[in-house]
Amino acid sequence: MTLLQQAPPRQESRPVTGLRALRAGPVSIRFNLRALVVGALLAVGTVAAMALHVAFGGTPLAYPDVLRALLGDDSIPRVYLAVTEFRAPRMVAAVVVGACLAAAGAITQTVGRNPLASPDLLGVTAGASLGAVTVLVISDGGHAGLSGFAATVGMPSAAFGAGIISGVAVYLLAYRRGLDSYRLVLAGLGISGLAASLTTWILTLGDVTSAAQALTWMMGSLNGKDWETVQPMAGAAVVLLLAAMCCGRWLLLGSLGEDTAVGLGARIGAVRLVVLTLAVLLASVATVTAGPVAFVALASPRIARALAGTVIPPVGVSALVGAIFVLLADLLSANLLSAPLPVGVATAVVGAPFLIHLILKYQRRLS
Repeated sequence: MTLLQQAPPRQESRPVTGLRALRAGPVSIRFNLRALVVGALLAVGTVAAMALHVAFGGTPLAYPDVLRALLGDDSIPRVYLAVTEFRAPRMVAAVVVGACLAAAGAITQTVGRNPLASPDLLGVTAGASLGAVTVLVISDGGHAGLSGFAATVGMPSAAFGAGIISGVAVYLLAYRRGLDSYRLVLAGLGISGLAASLTTWILTLGDVTSAAQALTWMMGSLNGKDWETVQPMAGAAVVLLLAAMCCGRWLLLGSLGEDTAVGLGARIGAVRLVVLTLAVLLASVATVTAGPVAFVALASPRIARALAGTVIPPVGVSALVGAIFVLLADLLSANLLSAPLPVGVATAVVGAPFLIHLILKYQRRLS
């Protein structure tokens, strides 16, 4: 039997710590104090990482000046212009990519009850890549760069639509009187393989210039971002992340298993459909913004769960971990070597050992 077949069908159990209740008359709100404190600290860390990313994203700028510029202080026009017009779009793109992928990973790992379930393995990013590469190769026609319409409308729309179609296909293939985690991962691997094969075939139809551009995009790149392309994705990311964080109770129900959730009165099929739709949309937004950035969706929820000490990966904490992850990865990939690398290369260098660690960990548990 393979590791996938032997993997335990549920998240490993751990006690819920730090729970508090806030009561106001008949209203009672339960919250996890540790998760809130960790989230606040990560929010501060995200702002610090954003300023660090901007300060060293090219000619180094004074860190205090960058912080003031990010807060709207234009007393130093040169720094303010460099930060807000040239470096901030790339920084915002990094935050969008990291937060969306991490949140999507938290949802898929919770619903699939499998720590290896992520948009990378469920076909969403591969499908979005297929749509984007198709438009890039076909519309480029041998010219140096996409036309304005193809770059701002055609390519994002194709990637977004193809990602959604891939997610729907995986769900339909995996659903048999319920959503089984094994079928979910296996269907995702099948759709990913199919999309990757079609992407390779599409690349052979283009010329050298368009193929090179497509391959660079497929490695996950934040180069050349501007407000025109980043703002729509950032707006969509904010809406989807807020919706995902509001589904925390649903995610907890979805993690309990089919029988338990139904026994508690939950319409588990509808719940899983809604939250998986959010995961597909989040992953598609991230892929449209920067291409397929590997391992962020896999590693960030695991780190967030360990930090927060919760039963399932908290969506908000996972999003903050993912944002910091991509910000630092992009900063390192752009400054460590003389030739800047795509951010996807840096995340893969960190994420691949993490995946190996997970596999070895579950092998030890099953031996």
